Formats: sequence, C-alpha cells, structure tokens
Amino acid sequence: MDDGKTTEPRAKWWSRPSTGRGTHTAPQDPSSVEDTVEPVDTPVEPGAPRDAVPAGHPAGPAPAAGPDLRKAPAADAPAPEAAPVPPHAAPPVEPPAQAPAVSGAAPVPGPDPAVAPQTAQPLHEPDQYSTPPYGGPGPWAPAPPVQRPTPAHGTPVPPPYAGTNGAGLAMPPGTTPPYGTTPPPHPQPVPVQPHPQPSPQWGQYDPWGAPRQPLVTQPGPPLGSDRGPRRRGRGTVLVGALLLALVAGGIGGGIGAYIERNGGFTRIELPQDDADAGGRAPDSVAGIAASALPSVVTLHVSGSSESGTGTGFVLDDRGHILTNNHVVAPAGSSGRITVTFSGGETAEAEIVGKDSGYDLAVVKVDGVSGLKPLPLGNSDNVRVGDPVVAIGAPFDLSNTVTSGIISAKDRPITAGGEKGDGSDISYVDALQTDAPINPGNSGGPLVDTHAHVIGINSAIRAADSGSATEGGQAGSIGLGFAIPINQGKRVAEELINTGRATHPVIGVTLDMKYTGDGAKVGPKGADGTSSVTEGGPGAKAGVRPGDVITAVDGKRVHNGEELIVKIRAHRPGDRLKLTLRRGGKDLSMTVTLGSATGA
Repeated sequence: MDDGKTTEPRAKWWSRPSTGRGTHTAPQDPSSVEDTVEPVDTPVEPGAPRDAVPAGHPAGPAPAAGPDLRKAPAADAPAPEAAPVPPHAAPPVEPPAQAPAVSGAAPVPGPDPAVAPQTAQPLHEPDQYSTPPYGGPGPWAPAPPVQRPTPAHGTPVPPPYAGTNGAGLAMPPGTTPPYGTTPPPHPQPVPVQPHPQPSPQWGQYDPWGAPRQPLVTQPGPPLGSDRGPRRRGRGTVLVGALLLALVAGGIGGGIGAYIERNGGFTRIELPQDDADAGGRAPDSVAGIAASALPSVVTLHVSGSSESGTGTGFVLDDRGHILTNNHVVAPAGSSGRITVTFSGGETAEAEIVGKDSGYDLAVVKVDGVSGLKPLPLGNSDNVRVGDPVVAIGAPFDLSNTVTSGIISAKDRPITAGGEKGDGSDISYVDALQTDAPINPGNSGGPLVDTHAHVIGINSAIRAADSGSATEGGQAGSIGLGFAIPINQGKRVAEELINTGRATHPVIGVTLDMKYTGDGAKVGPKGADGTSSVTEGGPGAKAGVRPGDVITAVDGKRVHNGEELIVKIRAHRPGDRLKLTLRRGGKDLSMTVTLGSATGA
C-alpha cells in the first residue's frame, strides 16, 4: 500500500545532488565490456581536485565504454557529444576555469551558453508524512559528516580494491551500478566536477566509495615486531602479581591470627574503676594490715624428730622476736630455726629464752637491717566487742590476715600437758576472739585498730572430730585464744634479760581433784609435807590446809586451774585480796605474791 506516495524508483543516498558536484547520470544498459579490469596505478598530481582520481578507481567516476579515455585525443579529433541531461536532473555545474587537467582523463566540455541554468528539482515529491528518506531531511539534507575510522597503529592495510561497485563486486571500466534504469547504448564521458582539496588527515578517503575499501593509514612497524618487549612486560606483570599475592597472603594471615587471638575485630572492654592511690583509713582492716605486716615473720623449725611452722613478730631493732614456746619446742637443743620476713628475706635464728608455763619464747636474728618493731598495746584497755586483726601463717600460708572481735576476756585456759607430769602445761588468762586462727597462727600478733599488739595468738578450741588425737587436724571454729600482751611483755623482758621467766606464787599446793566450786588447798604436799609452804606468802597471810579460795580481787574462781591463771596474770610482789571459805564461813585476807623460777 503506497499511501499516496510516489511510485517512482527511490533514489539512494549516492544520487543526492550536492553543491559544487556534477550530476552523475546512470547508464541505461550495462556495458558489454569485461566484468573485470586490471587496476591502473595512475598517480594523481598534487593539488588536483577531489574527483580528479585515476580512471577505474572505486572513488572516481567510471570511464565510459568505447574509446580509451586514458590517452588524450588527437588535436584534429572531433569533440564527443555531451551526454543528454534528464529533465529532472540538475544541469552540470561548470568547473573552475583554472582547474588543472587530470593526466589520462578525457577533456571535460564547457557549459553550453545557449542552455539557461535550471534550478535543481527534487527527485520526488515531498513526503507529507516526513518519512525518511522522502521527508525531512530527505534528499535535501547534505551528507552526514563522516569521520575516518583510523586502524590501530601497526595494523597492516591491504592495497585498495579497484573496479568495484558499492557492493564490492568487480565491474568493467566505464560502467555504473544500475538503479532501475537502462544505460544508454553509447555512454558518454561524464564531466568530473572538482572538489575542495581534502585535508592531509583524510588523504583520499571518500565516504561515498565502496564500503569494502580499506582505509589508508600511516605505515607502522610490522605485526609482531614488539613481541620481545611484550614478553618482558608479561614477565614483569607475572612477578608483580606473585609479589601482590604474597603480600596479600601475609596480610590475610596476620588478620586471621589477630581474629583468632582476640576473638574478632570487635574487642569487648568492660567498665572498670580507675586505679586509686592505694590509701586506706588507718583503722580499717587494710590500713591495719599494711601497718603491721612488715613486722610479722614466719618461723620454720626442724629438729631431730619433728618440725613445725609458726609465726612471730619483731620486738626491737636488735633482732628479738617473740613467739610461742610450743612453736620452737621441736628444735630442742640442736635444731634449726629459719625466720622469713614479709618481704621474702630469710635469716637463721637462735633461741634466747623460753617458758612452758606461759607458753612464750624469744628468738633472735643477727645481721638483719631495716627491722620494724611492732608497737605494743595495753591488754587491760581491751573491751569485749573491740575489733581485732590476727596475722600469721596458717598452714604455712604466710602473711595471712583475718579479722574479728574480742569475744571474751580473762578466759582461763590450759594448754600442753603432753608430757604427763604437768611440767609442760601452760596457764593463760586469755583474750578470746572469733578472728579465724588456725595451726600456723601460733605466736602471731593480735592487734587492735591502732595496729598495736594486744595479744599473742596461742590456742584454739577445736571440734572433737578434728582433734589431733583422732588423726585429724584441728581447724578454727571461731574460738581462738591469745595471751594478753601485758603478760607477754613482762615474760619477754625477763627472757631477754635473764633467759628465764619468774612465776608469781602464793606458796600452797592445790587439790586438783576437787570437784566443788572453788580452788581447795590440799591436805598435804607432793612430798608428804604440809600443803602450805612454811614461811611462804600463803602462810604469812593465814592460809591453812583445807581452805577453799573462791575469789581473787573479787573475781570468782571455780577450780584450781582458774586460781593459777589468775595468779600468773600478775607479777611477783603484787598484792592480791583473796576470798576463802573455811568451816562454812567466808574469810578475806591479803597476800603478797612470791616468785618461782619457771622451766
């Protein structure tokens, strides 16, 4: 369906008229000349017009069949007739008068002055629907600008093809591809219209030429001439890739190790208080321990048959150390005692003096400097409920600190008695504390809130299941006992000065089997003599055999052990008020304590 459009043959883009270019009339019939012609390499003179190209060149006009146009006609030869101009085609444009002649081309006849110039007419009626190629731009539009596709440098370009039509097929000289028309029987030479000189960049490139015509580019090095440098380039790239792989592997390994060690890139940090200066209130447990620990030592005792561990504390800068008698007892007369200070220094020690009745002993170290004596308090000022701190080496764990209170005072206790004759029994009017005390704490200080010594840790009340006689090891159940420092100070001074301690006595022998309330004076002494020593403190005060002493200085006593403890809590020469019962009557008398040398 033609929709009212013209039915004339469509004009191709190569048939569009252009300014400055002659009209090319297609021949009516194909020429009978051979389909192929050998290309003729005819040089083009410099400065020649664009269309002045050698005959037979694909970009130039096809030579007409007939006479050989490559040679100039003779001077007397008649001029060939001009080719008829179709009524719808534009008349040929007269070339410039000074256009140089093309070598080997036929002379171009000049325009006929009798023929008036005609206005160029379109090849078809305008398309009202503006459908290309009939509508705008249609045949009136100039050819689109053509850019030369330059081959890559070094690409070999084959020589141009000669004698081909637009489809790349070989054509005989002087023929033009038909387009729906029959070429004239005698084709006439077509005048060649000059074109502006192309820029050197484009050379002889003709956008209207055959599509298969290769482009001419500048000569370059032959293909494959740079294989040597390329090989070297590949080698460099290969080495670079290898180094990159090694670096990447190292980085990856480092990242993997970091993740494995730290659990990933996100590290969890928990909030925490800043570090302080470490200061504590002097009366706090930490403040007390910081003040007392440098003066506390650990003793390791070894003898011929047994060994043990205990605690002591420094009394003066001369190296005297106070501890319990049962701590140093395993050394005997030839054993070894090693003292370890809180800082880790060690030194050998020797016994200065000891007393089993008080369960106290003093040892001395020589050649040790920087000793810090521990201040001594007053045990008479202690009240039940006062806070206390115990320091020692329970189970050989040095510098152990425990805290508690004074749970009782004047608690009469006896310890020892393993020998069976009573010579090793100690009588202590003790301070009771609930501060944990365990084996190894013996001999260590019990200090108050001022870090002053108020007692010497000596004994504990163990549970029956943990007694040593049953093969177990006793532990703390919150019942610990300490020798009051007032008694310890007096004994320590005597041991340092004389090597022995004195015991206060009243000069009577007690009946330890009495089960009644109070301490009963026995009927006879151990050797069968009187139970009241003649001329002794008791005899002078009026004590008689059979009397029952019920109080000392107003404090009740319930048995003979308590009476001994109360007496030993004083010094020899002290005056005591005794309350006794005789024949059912209560009597009171005052006694001045005598002295006896302890063992």
